[in-house]
Amino acid sequence: MADKNNTGFTVTDRRLFTPEGELRKDVAEEQALPAQNPEQKAVAPARATGTKAAPGKDMPPAPTAREQQQQADAYLKSARDLDSRVELSGHSAKDLEMTFERFLASLYMTAMLQLGLMHEEGGQPRIDLIGARQTIDTLGLMAQKTKGNLTSAEEGFLQNCLYELRMAYVEVTNSLAHPPEPPDAKAAPHPR
Repeated sequence: MADKNNTGFTVTDRRLFTPEGELRKDVAEEQALPAQNPEQKAVAPARATGTKAAPGKDMPPAPTAREQQQQADAYLKSARDLDSRVELSGHSAKDLEMTFERFLASLYMTAMLQLGLMHEEGGQPRIDLIGARQTIDTLGLMAQKTKGNLTSAEEGFLQNCLYELRMAYVEVTNSLAHPPEPPDAKAAPHPR
């Protein structure tokens, strides 16, 4: 009988600080240890050293082509297993396929939730203007980076999403900056 507790991997606490907020002693020890691979230098987290990491510098090496292929194969096998379970339940696995339009719709819905214009049933709307702006800017970045590579339907869908979200953002920020006057303020002037 196989040992169910032996899963082949070890869980290591990588948090930098104790529950009291102090730097863990073993973090400094881990940083001082040489890297496993002699070609790879030890990387100290920027938070622990108090320095900012330069983009691309001190980054772990990219996975090898073999590692990427193994991971891609494992992902596809897992996806096929899920698809077969979905098909057995009487639904179509095609409903799970990601398309560009579904991706855009996901970002659109996220921005609408962040603007407080949509909310979960029974829940209260919550506004996250910074998150909404970043989501809208992400769609704008996608429009720039995909220019000339989209079908006319994809391009139209992306432009409509951007237009509607930008207008909604302006309306929400304006209404927060200039809230409507309460009904009592519009009443007749007070008698002297």
